[in-house]
Amino acid sequence: PDSYFIMYFFRFRSICRLQRLQAHMMSSASAPEVLLEKVGRAGVITLNRPKAMNALNLTMTRLLYPQLKEWETDEQTDIVIIKGAGGRAFCAGGDIIAVTEAGKSGDPLAQDFFREEYVLNNTIGMYKKPYIALIDGITMGGGVGLSVHGRFRVATEKTVFAMPETAIGLFPDVGGGYFLPRLQGKLGMFLALTGFRLKGRDVQRVGVASHFVESQKISALELDLVGLRSPSNEDVSKLLESYQTQSCLDAEKPFVLQPHLQDINRFASKSILNINDPKHVMHPSIQTLARMSPTSLKITFRQLEQGAAMSLQDVLVMEYRLCQACMRGKDFYEGVRSVLIDKDHSPRWSPATLAEVSDHSVDQCFSPLGETDLRL
Repeated sequence: PDSYFIMYFFRFRSICRLQRLQAHMMSSASAPEVLLEKVGRAGVITLNRPKAMNALNLTMTRLLYPQLKEWETDEQTDIVIIKGAGGRAFCAGGDIIAVTEAGKSGDPLAQDFFREEYVLNNTIGMYKKPYIALIDGITMGGGVGLSVHGRFRVATEKTVFAMPETAIGLFPDVGGGYFLPRLQGKLGMFLALTGFRLKGRDVQRVGVASHFVESQKISALELDLVGLRSPSNEDVSKLLESYQTQSCLDAEKPFVLQPHLQDINRFASKSILNINDPKHVMHPSIQTLARMSPTSLKITFRQLEQGAAMSLQDVLVMEYRLCQACMRGKDFYEGVRSVLIDKDHSPRWSPATLAEVSDHSVDQCFSPLGETDLRL
């Protein structure tokens, strides 16, 4: 009897494990990574990977792009709203670990992910209908690309914005070379090089967000947006401004970088070789530059200097060349290992110093790719 009991016990346990596994697979299969809905005359997009903080992957991009193109010409669709599920993040970035593995193995995902993401960024930047991003939570990297180029970007007190790519041997892509140098003074250069995080109302103060609305009002705002009848951009703007007027939270709190703006403008105007000079270390974040990839810092400095005078399309073409250069190099893989995989935060950059990064090696990163260049 004991042996029968043991046999049935293990069989029962195996069945339970199988049922749990099937339930997990069914729940994964039944929960698409992007929810695409028509609510009245509004197209509503929900990024639906809450456990991954809605990080953008190629599957999601391939769902978003055709739907945006369809809604743009659909006479029954007046506006598009994009938001993130889960309450923590709008979109915390791209699925970088998948790209890293692809780059190491020569998988075409390392090209396809960036190419299709940048095409999507350009589609958002050129969108003919009101496009409203509700960036209620963490918004970094790829999440910035899904929001900042749209006409309306609504931040809340839960918004955390950053472009932290220089810490992983990359650069602030998704059109960072376009929007960052267009921020006040040299703020964009500072944010690009240091990865400094802006929070809440400050995201709107610098212009990354167009409006600030308290998080508890976002659901009501979405209902009112959906209820608009054939709205113009001006109609959407008036509604957002009315909600912003009612949102007094943190209104008295000064801009976190206000005391440092003069120093930031002075620092970011210098040659990239001088930024670690103690004379220019005015804000603690500038000291973090010593931990960033020297190659990334040099690429980023030139990217923003050139991008200041370029169209969004030309910037994205440039950035595709840069990301493919990073895929061919070493620092991207080392940065991802250090920050996201082993999490030892002790990267071994190659070259190890700014002085060792030659102008010629930077020039090569910006070189055209011929047949494989991005075409928009």
